[in-house]
Amino acid sequence: MADPIELYYWPTPNGWKVSICLEEMGLPYNVTLVNIGKGDQFDPAFLKISPNNRMPAITDPQGPDGRPISIFESGAILQYLARKTGTFCGPTQRDRIAVDQWLMWQMGGLGPMAGQTHHFLAYAPNMDPPNDLPYAKDRYRNEVSRLHRVLETQLAENEYVAGDFYSIADMAIWPWAMLWEKQEQDLGDKPNLRRWLDLVGGRPAVQTGQQLHIDKRNAPRGKESQSILFGQKG
Repeated sequence: MADPIELYYWPTPNGWKVSICLEEMGLPYNVTLVNIGKGDQFDPAFLKISPNNRMPAITDPQGPDGRPISIFESGAILQYLARKTGTFCGPTQRDRIAVDQWLMWQMGGLGPMAGQTHHFLAYAPNMDPPNDLPYAKDRYRNEVSRLHRVLETQLAENEYVAGDFYSIADMAIWPWAMLWEKQEQDLGDKPNLRRWLDLVGGRPAVQTGQQLHIDKRNAPRGKESQSILFGQKG
C-alpha cells in the first residue's frame, strides 16, 4: 500500500479544492491542519514546503522517480495529482487544454475576485477599526458577477466546465462558486450555473472533501487574528 500524501490544509475554498481532489481520486492522505488565524502558515517548517506562506500544500512520499516531493499552489497540486493518477484531466489533448485553461481561469479570476469580495463584504466592515468601503464592495462584487456570466455561458453548452466530462477544473471552481450567496450574487438568471452547482455538489467525494474539518471554519476572529490574516506579516 502506498504511503499517504500529507495534506496541509484549512477549511477554505482553496483547501477544499485539494481535499475534494484527493477524495475523488481515492488517494490515501493524512491531514496537517494549518490554522491560518493563528499564523501556522508562517512556521519555518511549513515555509520549506510552501514558501509563499499559503495553504494548501502537499507532500507526496511517492513523487516523480519514486522520490518525495512537496508542492504548493492549489492549481499546481491539482495538475500534479491528475498527471499522477491519469484521471480527471480530460481524455484527449484538446480536452486537457480545455481543462487547463478553465483551471487557470479560476486561479487568476474567480478565486482571487471572490476572495476579495468576501473580504470587503464580510470581513473589512467588522474589523477593528471597521473598514466599510463601498467602492471596493462594488468593484469586486461586480467582477464576480461578470465571471459568473462567463461560467453560465460556458455551462449552457457543456455539462461540466471543460466539456462533457468532470475534471479538476470543476473541482477548482466549485468551492468558490458555491459560496455565491456570501458574494451577494443572483443566480436567478443563471440556470446552468445552478444545475452545475447541484450536479457537482451532489458527488459524495465533493461532499466529503468540503466537510473535512468543517468545524474549524468561521471561528471568531479577534484583532490578533485579523492582523495575521490581513496584515503585512510575511
